[in-house]
Amino acid sequence: MLRQGKGQEIDFLPERTSARRLAESLMALANASGGTVLVGVDPGLAKPRGLKDAEAARDEALEAAFLTEPPLIIPLPEVVTVDDKDVLVITVPPGLPHVYSLRGKYLIRVGAQNKPLALKMLRRLIIERGEVSFESLIPPGATLDDVDWDKAERYLASLEGLSAATAEEALHNRGCLVQPPLSPAPLPPQSWGERGEGGKRGGYRPTNAGILLFGIQPQRFVKSSEIIVARYPGREMSDAFVREDIRGTLPDQIRRAEAFLTSNMKRGVRLVSLEREEQVEYPTKAVREAIVNAVAHRDYSIRGDEIRIFMFSDRIEFYSPGRLPGHVTVDNIVEERFSRNEVIVQVLADMGFIEHLGYGIDRMIKLMRDYGLPAPRFQETAGGFRVTLYSPHSPQLWGGRGGEGLVSEEEIDMSRWSHLDLNERQEQALAYLLEKERITNREYQELCPDVSSETIRRDLADLVNKNVLLKIGRKRATYYIFK
Repeated sequence: MLRQGKGQEIDFLPERTSARRLAESLMALANASGGTVLVGVDPGLAKPRGLKDAEAARDEALEAAFLTEPPLIIPLPEVVTVDDKDVLVITVPPGLPHVYSLRGKYLIRVGAQNKPLALKMLRRLIIERGEVSFESLIPPGATLDDVDWDKAERYLASLEGLSAATAEEALHNRGCLVQPPLSPAPLPPQSWGERGEGGKRGGYRPTNAGILLFGIQPQRFVKSSEIIVARYPGREMSDAFVREDIRGTLPDQIRRAEAFLTSNMKRGVRLVSLEREEQVEYPTKAVREAIVNAVAHRDYSIRGDEIRIFMFSDRIEFYSPGRLPGHVTVDNIVEERFSRNEVIVQVLADMGFIEHLGYGIDRMIKLMRDYGLPAPRFQETAGGFRVTLYSPHSPQLWGGRGGEGLVSEEEIDMSRWSHLDLNERQEQALAYLLEKERITNREYQELCPDVSSETIRRDLADLVNKNVLLKIGRKRATYYIFK
C-alpha cells in the first residue's frame, strides 16, 4: 500500500492527527467502497514515520469511528512493523449498510481526496444503502385514481388467507399504498380521487412500487421504467433489427418481453438416440428468470436509463440499471441474498413470476446447464448489471463450430421450408440470407436478373406472408431478415 500511494481506497495520516480528522477519512471511505487508513505515515513522502504510542493511536482510531453518525463498526485496528517502525492499519470494510456523517457533514472518497457528497449523490446513496427505499416513496401528485383497480383486485383475489377489510387496506399491507401524515400543504380536494382523501391523514396514497405494479400509466410517475427489447440478426449491433419499447405495469412488461424473445428464438433439432427432436434455442424458463430478475432488482430511482434486452445470433444480453445492491457482488451472487425492491419482489412472487424467493440466480444457472448450455455470465458495469445467456452457436464458447448436440436447422438444409411450396428464386433468396443475414429488393434482383421487379416484389411479399421473413424499413430503405 505504501508503494501504491494514496488513492481511492488508501489514505495516509501522521500520528499527530485529531480524532475528528481521522473520522473524516474513515467516513469518506465508508461512504465509498471501503479501504484502509495507515496512521504513522508521512502523507507527502509515503514513508513510515512510526508511532510513539501504538496503544494510544489504536484508542484514538476507535474513538474516531464512534464520532460518526451512525457509529462505524470496523475491525479492531492492527499495529504492523514496516522498516522497524510501527504503523496502525485501520480497515473500513466495503458494503457497509449506512450512509455516515460527521456533525451534519457528509464526505465520500474520490480518488485520493475526501470530498463533500452532493445532494443528488447523497440521495442516491441513501436509497442504495437501504436507508430509504425508492419503492416506498410516494410519487409526487399520485392518488388512488392512478391505480388500475381491476388489476389490483384480480391480484388480491388470487391471494389466500387475505384478512384485510378493503382492497386499499390489503395493498397497504403489501406496501403498495401508504398513509402519509398530514402535511403542511395537503393535496387539494379535487386531487383526492374517488377513493378518499389521498392527501389527508387517514387517506391512502400509492407508493412507487404500487404505481409500477398496478398503475394506469406508471411511466408518467416513474420515468424510464420500461424495457427496450431488440433482435439483431448477427452477433453485433447493426442497422438491421426489430425493436419494441415495452411500457405499462411491471407484470405486463415481463409477459411482453418474454413473448418477444420466445417468438424470435431459433428453432432447432437435438439428436436424441439417433432421432431428431425439435427444440428452441434457449430454455424458456431461464429466459423468463433473467427478465424477472432484471425487472425485480433494477434501481428505479435512476432516470434516463431503461432495462435493455438485446438478442443476437449467439446470445441474449439483459442489462438492468443500478449496480448490485447491498453486500452482493459478482463473486458471491450465488450465495448471498439482498433485495433492493422487497415489495416488488413479493408481489411478483405472489403472481407466480418468482417460484422460490431468493433463488433466481441458482435456478437460472441450473436451467441453462440442464439444457446443455454454459452457465450465464454476470457482469457489473459502471452503472448497472448485465446477464448474458449464450446460445449453442456462440463462437466465444464453442470456437465457432456450433453447439454440442443442438444444430440450427439452417445449418442442416432448407427442408424447414419444404411445406411452403417455394419457387427456386425464393430458395435462392433464402440461401443468400443464410450467408448475408439480410436482403434488399435490389440484391434479389441481382440474383435473378431475368425476372421483373414486380415478380421480385411478389416473391418477397409471399415470404413475409408465409412468416419466413420480416420486412424492415420503407420504400428505398426496405430490406428483409429472417423472422
